[in-house]
Amino acid sequence: MSKPAAPLKGRAARLARLMPSTGPSTAARTPFVLLVVLLLGGGLITLLLLNSALNEGSFRLSELKRDTTELTDEQQALQRDVDSRSQPDALERRARELGMVPGGSPAFLDPDGTVRGNPTEATAPPPSPDPTPSPRASAGAAADPDAPATGASGSASPSGSAPVAEPGPAAESDSATAPAAESTPPPTSPGR
Repeated sequence: MSKPAAPLKGRAARLARLMPSTGPSTAARTPFVLLVVLLLGGGLITLLLLNSALNEGSFRLSELKRDTTELTDEQQALQRDVDSRSQPDALERRARELGMVPGGSPAFLDPDGTVRGNPTEATAPPPSPDPTPSPRASAGAAADPDAPATGASGSASPSGSAPVAEPGPAAESDSATAPAAESTPPPTSPGR
């Protein structure tokens, strides 16, 4: 048998009365401690998974931002290229390289079939003294000097009016008095 414990005196006795220590009470704490440890462990694992998901999203976001920046730069470069090629002097130079000439005065058909205006043939201006003609312009001009004044793709001149085809021999004599079937005026479109 064990000896009875010596009675405590003073402050120790008062503390012993406030918190009695018995054997069965420590066994009741074990499920509570396990619950707290499981909750803390589950919280830490959840935080770890959440943190890794956020990091993955952050990497994806930075990758998408980089792609967006690259595509924006490419789009701006293409827009600069389009702007430089669509300037009037660049369009005129390119049209001349293709063998196009400025259109003559257009004529229009009214809904009742009458012709308004006096159509004139588009003629090439005299060649300017150019020391180094481009190979495209010389190849296009040398291929067929009597060809209609449209480009290789049949597109209209840069001014928006298409050149008029050369009238036939029968239409030359009375082109001012009656409309010729061969020289119908080109469709017009409003400018930009």
